[in-house]
Amino acid sequence: MEKSTKIVSQVYGYAICLVTVITFLISTTALVNALIDLTDPIHSGWTPQGSPSLASYEIYKQDILKTDQKSIESNKEVYIPNETTIRSMYEAAKSDKIQTEKHQALKSILISSLIIVICLTLFLTHWSWMRRIAKAV
Repeated sequence: MEKSTKIVSQVYGYAICLVTVITFLISTTALVNALIDLTDPIHSGWTPQGSPSLASYEIYKQDILKTDQKSIESNKEVYIPNETTIRSMYEAAKSDKIQTEKHQALKSILISSLIIVICLTLFLTHWSWMRRIAKAV
C-alpha cells in the first residue's frame, strides 16, 4: 500500500511540474507580447473596422473626410470640421488609443509576471518534493 501511495504522489508531482512548465511558457509569451505592445502602443491592439487610422495625422484626416464624403453623396446634411477641429480630434483619439493600449499592456505584464512567479514556486516546491520521494524509494 505504501508503494502505491508513493507512485500516486510521484504522478501527481510530475503532473504539477508539467502543467507549471506549460503555463510558464504560455505566460512568458504573453509577457513578451505585452512588452512589445508597450513599446509601440499606437500600433498594438485591435482597431475596429471602419475607424480612422491613427498612423499619422494626414491619414486620419483623409479617413475623416472620406467618411464625410460618403455622407455628402447620400444627400445627408453633414458638418465638415475645420483643420483645427480635425487636429484636436486626431490628438484626442491618439491619446486615448495610447492610454488604452498602455493600460492593457501593463495589466498583461502584471498578470503574466504573477503567473510566472506562481509557476516557478509550484515547480520548485514540487520538484524538490519529488526528489525527496525518489531518494526515499
